[in-house]
Amino acid sequence: MFNKQAMNYPHYLQRLQDATRKYWDKPALNTIGGDSFTYGQMATTVEKFHLVFEALGFKKGDRIALYANNGARWGMCYMAVNTYETVIVPLLSDFTQESATFLVNHSESIALFTNANRWKKMDPAQMPGLQLVIDIDNYGCLWAKDEHTKTVFSTMDTLFEEKWNGKFGPDDVVFPTDNWDELSTISYTSGSTGDPKGVMLTYRNFSANVDYSQRHVPAGDKMVSMLPMAHMYGLVIEFIYPLCNGTGIYWLAKAPTPAALMGAFASVKPYLLITVPLVMEKIYKSKVKPTLDKPVIKFLTKIPGINNIIYKKVKDGLVSAFGGNVQEFIMGGAALNPEVEKLFKRINFPYLVGYGMTEACPLLAYEHWTKYVPGSCGKAVDCATVRIDSEDPEHIVGEIQAKGENICIGYYKNPEATANAFTEDGYLKTGDLGIIDKEGNIFIRGRSKNMILGANGQNIYPEELEAVVNNQEFVVENVVVERSGKLVALVYLDQKAIEEAGLSEEAKAKIPENIVKKANLSLPAYSRLAKAELVSEPFEKTPKMSIRRFLYK
Repeated sequence: MFNKQAMNYPHYLQRLQDATRKYWDKPALNTIGGDSFTYGQMATTVEKFHLVFEALGFKKGDRIALYANNGARWGMCYMAVNTYETVIVPLLSDFTQESATFLVNHSESIALFTNANRWKKMDPAQMPGLQLVIDIDNYGCLWAKDEHTKTVFSTMDTLFEEKWNGKFGPDDVVFPTDNWDELSTISYTSGSTGDPKGVMLTYRNFSANVDYSQRHVPAGDKMVSMLPMAHMYGLVIEFIYPLCNGTGIYWLAKAPTPAALMGAFASVKPYLLITVPLVMEKIYKSKVKPTLDKPVIKFLTKIPGINNIIYKKVKDGLVSAFGGNVQEFIMGGAALNPEVEKLFKRINFPYLVGYGMTEACPLLAYEHWTKYVPGSCGKAVDCATVRIDSEDPEHIVGEIQAKGENICIGYYKNPEATANAFTEDGYLKTGDLGIIDKEGNIFIRGRSKNMILGANGQNIYPEELEAVVNNQEFVVENVVVERSGKLVALVYLDQKAIEEAGLSEEAKAKIPENIVKKANLSLPAYSRLAKAELVSEPFEKTPKMSIRRFLYK
């Protein structure tokens, strides 16, 4: 068990208040190719919303939903709600309008920020508790329950001028900090309309993670945000923690295609990159591996001295592709492929794999890249106690459990799910399985619900098999499932690479068989594959790019 330290740290809204005053004229919220707002402009708009919320009679603890695309105005609206002490309910932008309607109702939200095109497909009659719908793109009124509400909302600018008379400045920015254990955010982990899990997070939960991040994660001038803002990983690590540092946050205005991303990195030159292993693995397979596999390069990398020059060029090329200023590449959501990880360590690439979940707001483990141990997901954050539910946590796999200042208080209006999520002594049951070594490094073996029990009683973790299969030629991604006691790899292939290889039809037909043969060479007898079955489409994924495993049997 690894115990948290005694914590004494500032409220994150105190940090945001200080940063806003200090960096008043610096760009804070930016949509690349679109809106850009300084810290001062952000504070001004936030104050306008506070005044109109007050005029409308919105009270501390009322819920307000946010259902829109990432961008500067998303960040603005989030902070307007959050600093007023109304509870923000961020909904993933790829939720269907049906799911969003259901969750607006479930959360009992009285107002909704959204886009006009989304609102056209929603029916206010299905959301009887809703009083106001605000257009996130221009702060106009899309719908109001009555003329009075619409009229009051239209006075937002007037209310601001009447109060401040053009004299609103840095010293007038005051955010509330006496609310540590009050509800800040309800984060829904899926768009299910069945038995939704709205994770209840307090101001303390956010403050603990922002404090940890500011003490351990690098700080810098600019950040490119790629993850969904309604997802806790993106919300805290790509938005709230850096914003509290005085960092400028930059969002893409369009879909994050490779070309758009590379253009954003080149122009912004971010100091930190938050991503998922899948992205780095694709870059490795498409850009790095083909170069290193060339016969002449293979020969040169065996010569001492020359190999270091080659590896340095590989590292510099990777860092340069992301703008050339990245101090650390943080990956999460899944394990990094061992082959990729081995190369990254060899070239001294500044990467690490962390660990977290929505219920931990989101961090559970992290380690600076210079101390990061390959195969692990770092060490437990010091605002939590992390333990393995096992008689021998170093050697026998058990459930990872956590308790601390960053852990949620349960699920909104779902006492049964809340009761099932915690142990009798108050530890969050993560559902993840792992071990912890003597130094405190956490090694995840898989999800408890994914584990397969072998014929001889061995625990088989499909994630470990999938990493081996992903190393095989032409494999983009795969999912290992159990069928009638046998292990089958569902495999999605790189058709472009197959075409470029100029394989005969006979050779193409043998790809699944070769995948199984080569993978089994490095797998223990009890977890060897019986078959590889090809799938024609990429696997469906969650917003954080984890494969939705439950869809595949």
